[in-house]
Amino acid sequence: MTIQPCVKLSDFDYCLPNDKVAFFPLEDRDQSKLLVYKDGTIIDSVFKHLPDFLDEHCALIFNNSKVIHARLPVHNQYGAKIELFLLEPVYPTRDISSSFSQTGVVAWKCLIGNAKKFRDNISFDVTIRGLENKRMKPCENFVKITAEKGDRIGDAFLVTFMWDDETVSFAEWLEAYGKMPLPPYIKREAIEADEVRYQTIYAQQQGSVAAPTAGLHFSESLFQLLKEKNIPFKNVTLHVGAGTFKPITADSVLAHEMHQEQMVISQDTVEFLLSNKDKKMVAVGTTVARTLESIFIMGAKLHLNSAQPFQVTQFEIYDNTLLQDVSVENSLTSFIKYFEDNNLHEIRAATSLMILPHYVHKIAKGLITNFHQPKSTLLLLISSYLGDEWQRVYAHALSHNYRFLSYGDANLYFL
Repeated sequence: MTIQPCVKLSDFDYCLPNDKVAFFPLEDRDQSKLLVYKDGTIIDSVFKHLPDFLDEHCALIFNNSKVIHARLPVHNQYGAKIELFLLEPVYPTRDISSSFSQTGVVAWKCLIGNAKKFRDNISFDVTIRGLENKRMKPCENFVKITAEKGDRIGDAFLVTFMWDDETVSFAEWLEAYGKMPLPPYIKREAIEADEVRYQTIYAQQQGSVAAPTAGLHFSESLFQLLKEKNIPFKNVTLHVGAGTFKPITADSVLAHEMHQEQMVISQDTVEFLLSNKDKKMVAVGTTVARTLESIFIMGAKLHLNSAQPFQVTQFEIYDNTLLQDVSVENSLTSFIKYFEDNNLHEIRAATSLMILPHYVHKIAKGLITNFHQPKSTLLLLISSYLGDEWQRVYAHALSHNYRFLSYGDANLYFL
């Protein structure tokens, strides 16, 4: 498995009419269409029938990351509208989970809409329900936030947020003030319904700025059916970054810089993967596929005593045949040994793994996903399951009125 320089972006283009894009979700999560591709055959179904295509030899892996209110609309002192879009924390910690509990000051890397109007510090008030009950003295239940624009970081800026109420965490005022970050191709403002529908029902760990959208189709009744069929499932955590929407601008996909995303990996999850290594692991979403393969790479690096085992770079798996030759069992066993030797129950890691069309999946042998944009890194990942058959699958979906992108319909693929 080596990098193939012949992979061209133009080979992953298709015409996506605007009327095929889902701008709103269906009323019921599990009523979306489901396209199943297996052994060269395409089957049209409905997502609530997903258990019919799985058996006890399958296991489902979910991403339990929760979408944060990453969009902050503010105004400068002259009334000009500016939008701050949170990307990742920088100070006092780069760890996403820890950043939310901070009080007083945090600094995040942010995209800024209308950045030229953001010169002086911007202040805004955030009303927080129940805040008066947290304070020692009766007072108004709002917090004044001050935002300061710092240095440019690539196409983004460092923005420092300051507030003087030590009883209020960053997570509390962000939840009260920020807006749900709908994808850029959904050309409308977020509405109240998006607070629920652009979030999986099993979301737990705050940190994503985009939803792991394959999971949006799952309902409580569907989970019950999976349990009745004795299909095991487990959670992983990968905080989805805005880079998932970053377009590939060069025709050679190898020139694209993949975004880095933070992961939380528990010993319990790795033990689950090892004990179920003979099952067909079905990743619920491309984020889970990248997480599972990153876990394999990290375990393989531990097995080989490689440097920086918990930092997966974009192409290292393609460049290192020793990593590729490590068995799944040896990788996961080495990971568990690391937990035990260091008396840890979870570790925080990061991945920039780019899954190219010829990637050989070690763990994620099946995939549930939505339909993706033309010329996207996600479509490249789909090709690692389908090869050139992705073109036939997408043509079928377009001609059979499937709904595309984040609020659209689903697919199930098996290797």
